[in-house]
Amino acid sequence: MAHILFICTANICRSPVAEALLKDRLNKRGLLDWTVSSAGTWAQQKRAASQNSVIVAQNLYGLDISEHAARMVELSHLANADLVLCMETGHAEALRFEFHEYADKVFLLSQMVGPAFSIEDPYGGPLKAYESMARELEDIIDRGLDKIIELASANEAQR
Repeated sequence: MAHILFICTANICRSPVAEALLKDRLNKRGLLDWTVSSAGTWAQQKRAASQNSVIVAQNLYGLDISEHAARMVELSHLANADLVLCMETGHAEALRFEFHEYADKVFLLSQMVGPAFSIEDPYGGPLKAYESMARELEDIIDRGLDKIIELASANEAQR
């Protein structure tokens, strides 16, 4: 079934939360066999999700991301994904340049609900910054869920 890949910088703050939120929303829609994963453009170390991301995912949504391990984005990740959703303009531009054969399936997450904009990285900030980031991700995923499903399904059908 369809595979959606989230991309952020270090794969420890935004993308693990987005991954967990989307998995939850897809499961609630009965799309249990869909795959959601994440990676980073600069995830040079296998690190756990940031402590504040773990806290926010658990406290706001009851989602456990404590077992998350950051990974660097690779060609195989894009090859296996039907839709790639990036947090920042720079992430999307870098992926489209480096993996040009997959550029047509790379989008900013914000494009799922309207004009493109970057989602701020809360890294190193207070818990409130992580809460704000998580609520923004939740809003975009919830409002853009139909488009996410539509794009991923269309790309999967072409595979």
